[in-house]
Amino acid sequence: MVLPFFTEKDIEILIRARYPILYMISWEERRVEEDLEKIAQARDKKVYIWTFTQGLTTPAGTYHNDTTREPMLALDYILQSRESAIFILKDFHPFFERADVVRKMRDVAISLRTSYDTVVLLSPVLKVPAELEKDITVIDYPLPDYKDLDELLEKLIQSVKRNPQVKINLPSDDREKLIKAAQGLTTGEAENVFAKALVMNNSLDAEDIGLIISEKEQIIRKSGVLTYYESDESLSAVGGMENLKEWLKKRASAFSEKARKFGLPEPKGILLLGVQGCGKSLCAKAISAEWHLPLLRLDVGSLFSGIIGSTEENARKAIKIAENISPCVLWLDEIEKGFSGVESSGATDAGTTARIFATFLSWLQEKTSPVFVVATANEISKLPPELLRKGRFDEIFFVDLPSEAERKEIFMIHIRKRSRDPANFDIERLVADSEGFSGAEIEEAVISALYDAFSEGGELNTDRISNAIKQTFPLSKTMQEDMEALRKWASARTRYASSNGGDNSRK
Repeated sequence: MVLPFFTEKDIEILIRARYPILYMISWEERRVEEDLEKIAQARDKKVYIWTFTQGLTTPAGTYHNDTTREPMLALDYILQSRESAIFILKDFHPFFERADVVRKMRDVAISLRTSYDTVVLLSPVLKVPAELEKDITVIDYPLPDYKDLDELLEKLIQSVKRNPQVKINLPSDDREKLIKAAQGLTTGEAENVFAKALVMNNSLDAEDIGLIISEKEQIIRKSGVLTYYESDESLSAVGGMENLKEWLKKRASAFSEKARKFGLPEPKGILLLGVQGCGKSLCAKAISAEWHLPLLRLDVGSLFSGIIGSTEENARKAIKIAENISPCVLWLDEIEKGFSGVESSGATDAGTTARIFATFLSWLQEKTSPVFVVATANEISKLPPELLRKGRFDEIFFVDLPSEAERKEIFMIHIRKRSRDPANFDIERLVADSEGFSGAEIEEAVISALYDAFSEGGELNTDRISNAIKQTFPLSKTMQEDMEALRKWASARTRYASSNGGDNSRK
């Protein structure tokens, strides 16, 4: 049995109800110990802590029995105990490789059902032998919440308050942003990064949010299943898509405590469908930068690679990390590639794809953590219909080829990006030349012209860009039938990202 959400009171109820073995998954040994010590004190119980290096000890050090370092002897001690106690066994899972230890733990579980003792297995790694699945209750111990981090920050501020060299500049809004940025870190990690900011700058203010996010980046890199993206793109770097931009701007502050008090739910996410190269991926990066949230990219297809490891474990791990890092933006790029084989999964991969897909669907529908999902897809025919059902995403947007006005904006964005003044270019001519071009194809034409100018010892100008455009055969011509079918499907099922959506000519 797995209990992903709980309170200290819930654990106390489990202990009072004589659940024999609780398996707590956590890196934060001290936090777990403190909570269990509070429960033990309230219930008039003793607490014993076991490690392979020290054997059984008490938190205060009044008892130390290093003869119980051997797991079998520690379990014998628990079986013979006549005290009302909580036994915390740290990192006990490696010993479940031994048949004698598994059998002895089963004996302990049977015995504890009629006693007032409880065994707590404490480890960051979950490993439960099949023989013990019915005897162990697994609790995914949560990371510190907003209140915990607020108290930690306040404690740190008070400790340096009298130091005239340290400046604390945290009005309520900035303090909230700082604490929100720290969510997803353990108590120790948060304490370290707050202290690091103080040591580096002799100050603590909103500028330190970047430092906290860099700490999260380390966590993500060590995971091996997600990629952390640093993005300095803003929504102004996205040409057109007025409807999408307006929708996003209304939700920019939706992760704040003010929004919670107002009664607003945190936004779940969006699915961006449409033509390749029209800015879907750029939107994901821009949302992250605009909302000042870390951006995590999950290549769904990579979950199924044998190089990474266990597929289902990787999926759970990716979800868990995203929730721990939240609030964040989770970018599921080209989601159709990962889930295109759902219907035939039973015959091709023993149902692995179907199970992973079901896991993601349930999470998208029921998640309560502030993870804003941005899923992108190019081929609607390969998307399982269950993914498009209401409730998975807040909105489904269709991103079409840019119109004339949008192409004009895109040309100006990319010319400015190359440190040139758009006023020196015949933008109207470039817009006319690039009919049917995607945003990516327009950018590539500007870059190609820039290479030409550099190699010829000249300057970037309208003629060079126009020549680069004429040498490009856009995707809209090579895949015209597919695009028309996609537009037809989207017209009645999605919301257009652009304000002039539905104009299939895109002129």
